[in-house]
Amino acid sequence: MAKGKGKGMRLPKGMGGGMAQQLQKLQQEMLETQESLGDEVVEVTAGGGAITVAITGHQRVQSIIIDPEVVDPEDVEMLQDLVVAAVNEAIEKSQNLASERLSDLTGGLGLPGLS
Repeated sequence: MAKGKGKGMRLPKGMGGGMAQQLQKLQQEMLETQESLGDEVVEVTAGGGAITVAITGHQRVQSIIIDPEVVDPEDVEMLQDLVVAAVNEAIEKSQNLASERLSDLTGGLGLPGLS
């Protein structure tokens, strides 16, 4: 015999229908916010503008622009370091953007892992 068969899900005390609806609305808003992050692009420069990286809120690199003046065949390592620094900073900035957008929705709720 299956336990709970035929019984609906019970909400904890204090989580009546109004709270459940608020949580559903919050969940929908979070999904929409996460989707919209893919349309937002942040740009980061390194080396005084020598490298520019554009990245979406989903951490997808859109472009890397390298100023031709910093392309020195004698110092490829410097160029590589600048690219790595710019990409890493762009990823961090993109993650911060996502965190800000989502915390705008969940900040006042005090839910573990969502603030």
